[in-house]
Amino acid sequence: MVESEFDVVILGSGPAGLQAAVHAARARAKTAVLGKARSSALYRAHVENYCCLNDTVSGESILNEGRRQAEKFGALLIDEDVVHIEQLEDGRFRVELESEDTLLVRSAILAMGISRNRLNVPGEKELLGRGVSYCVDCDANFFRNRVVTVVGNGSAAAAGALRMLVVATETHLVCDSLDVAEKLRYQLESSRTRLHLGRKVSGIEGDSEVRAVLLDNGEKIETSGVFVELGAKGAIELVTGLGVALDSESMRFVAVGKKQETNVPGLYAAGDICGPPWQIAKAVGEGCVAGLEAAAYARKASGKPAQG
Repeated sequence: MVESEFDVVILGSGPAGLQAAVHAARARAKTAVLGKARSSALYRAHVENYCCLNDTVSGESILNEGRRQAEKFGALLIDEDVVHIEQLEDGRFRVELESEDTLLVRSAILAMGISRNRLNVPGEKELLGRGVSYCVDCDANFFRNRVVTVVGNGSAAAAGALRMLVVATETHLVCDSLDVAEKLRYQLESSRTRLHLGRKVSGIEGDSEVRAVLLDNGEKIETSGVFVELGAKGAIELVTGLGVALDSESMRFVAVGKKQETNVPGLYAAGDICGPPWQIAKAVGEGCVAGLEAAAYARKASGKPAQG
């Protein structure tokens, strides 16, 4: 087991984490980035709505470029997941990796995103990024003039189905029950959405892309896209022992201030873990602020002079 010391450690190597690494490292903070690129929600996505990108770009290529950039400025990338984090009496954080190596750091940034609730049916994992999506807002435009299927019982699924009506030629909503407000229910039932109430998805068919959704009654829906809108579970279990405050509305995301600071001194957060919208622009902006602030906190905590 190896123990190393850093000024700033970033949990998560998606767009928020990598942007934070760029700014922390450029501020001359000894910076480590933890996590695997393929775990980022961006990895299998395609981006067309990010400022200054004229063409659709793969999420994988964006992350690879971000990793090279972070390394260029001196950040150390460690392709391991964190299994435990705690705050010591002196205010530093002790971070344990899956290899059992540990890091001692003055400031930490939570940027590990969220884990989406999944259907766990055949074809879902294999067709992720090839027709299976977990974000209507992010990927709706890729299914313009095509048939799509939204899966879910709550307001996210119902609202997603209504949004898809503007884009898709035909929209299906599959749900075993519909737990939404009366107004939203009325909008849905009076729309062109094809409802499959009392049904569950048993499988997703396709080869290079989604072709159909199978229901538990044997029915098959020919479709090009499947939006799984079952809500999202915050990836916060790792830090509950630190006493991190959550948002008061849903208690699913980390609450932060204008400097991306949490209620725990020296602990910052950025990206999806702070709540919607699930957009790369938001993640990058928050990562920028978090990286600068975490580096400044670490420098002050170490007694080093402020950056000029």
